[in-house]
Amino acid sequence: MGTGFIVKREITKNVMGFEPIHERICKILLKGKYHNITLINIHAPTEEKGDDVKEQFYAELQQVQEKVPKHDLLIILGDCNAKIGREKAYQKVTSKHTLHDTTNGNGELVCEYATVNDMVVASTFFQHTKIHKGTYISPDNLTLNQIDRVLVNKRKKTFIQDVRTLRGPKCDWTIFWSK
Repeated sequence: MGTGFIVKREITKNVMGFEPIHERICKILLKGKYHNITLINIHAPTEEKGDDVKEQFYAELQQVQEKVPKHDLLIILGDCNAKIGREKAYQKVTSKHTLHDTTNGNGELVCEYATVNDMVVASTFFQHTKIHKGTYISPDNLTLNQIDRVLVNKRKKTFIQDVRTLRGPKCDWTIFWSK
């Protein structure tokens, strides 16, 4: 297990820094035209893990986020193990374009984190076919879940033009990896 970034070779010149926090969190800083872009890649504990493990993970994520300059475009992305549904309780941070009807416990944690940090779950804002929403398919091909998420500062959400799952990406990349 680990988190990391795969960056297209032509973008590597814009990488200003990479920081592996630990195996579940890493951060990369990119030079943007008007704003620097901080991407935090996460691999949240699964639904079965205890509340103490999840609380510690989100506390560590909060510490990493608090070190990000306020003027940066902040994007938190990765495997949140979070199903987010269409409940009205979460509509301030989500939209209706999600694969699931109901939110699981990890989804609630993601929505709470987004609310506290004035963020939105951008991966629910764009209408796509089911295959471009699903981020995990079971080995027997019977279960499709949308558990990977993209969160962005609410005030800069218009910078995000689309979020969807890509199938079969090209592999002409540079890798920044944390183990």
